[in-house]
Amino acid sequence: MIGDTAVSRLWSILFLLVPVLGVGLFVVAAMPDSWPIENHWFPEDISENGYVVDNLFNAILYLTGVIFVATGWALFWFLWKYDGSKNPQPVKFVHGDHTLEIVWSIGPVAVLVFIAVYQMDAWANAKIVRPRLASGAVQPPIAEVTGRQFEWRIRYANTDGIIGTADDVFTVNQLHLPVGETAVLAIKSQDVLHGFFLPNVRVKQDVVPGMKQFVWFKPLKSGQYDIVCAELCGWGHYKMKGRMTIESRADFDKWLRETKEAQVAATLPASEDEE
Repeated sequence: MIGDTAVSRLWSILFLLVPVLGVGLFVVAAMPDSWPIENHWFPEDISENGYVVDNLFNAILYLTGVIFVATGWALFWFLWKYDGSKNPQPVKFVHGDHTLEIVWSIGPVAVLVFIAVYQMDAWANAKIVRPRLASGAVQPPIAEVTGRQFEWRIRYANTDGIIGTADDVFTVNQLHLPVGETAVLAIKSQDVLHGFFLPNVRVKQDVVPGMKQFVWFKPLKSGQYDIVCAELCGWGHYKMKGRMTIESRADFDKWLRETKEAQVAATLPASEDEE
């Protein structure tokens, strides 16, 4: 039979594997695309300021990663050194050390203060400082996105630049935006809490019923990218997805015009011949 010491050693090694495997998986997942193993970390960033969010994420990850590894190593060491076979004496409880308690209270506070200060620019750029026009006026939204179970309904300001007028253009799960231009989107929910998430431009914002919010970003690369819901919003949450198409200004204007024409044609009454 396996002795108590061998069992305690086995448990110690198993606990050590937690930080070892955890760090190993993160390293493999974050490998660059040039490595033989495909990168499973961040999706491609096509936005002007997405690197700010990435840097903030990495800073918090490294900071918490160090704490994770240190905690895992300490747990392993104490399990290895102070198993029952080597310490047959009953456990003795102490009232603690005030100095140590102060240190481990101040440490987390200092870490949280650092994170709060470090993220100020990212928060301001993404949530506070709205883009402005050359005239100094706040840039109006190019489209309004409404989350509902289980789709994204999108309403575009057309030639008048105002959402909510007769010339608006409507789509479902299809967001088109011009490349190289800052896009402001008004987002809201019709029913429950949804999470408007554009991974490739590092935009993620919960949409709350009864509240209109704004997000903005500047896409720098053409292509098609995912729109997903990042909040569990019901049985059909898994299928609440759309496509964001980034294209040239000329292609965007053409698409908007053709979509409007198709929308008008679909609402015209049928002719007598068609009847």
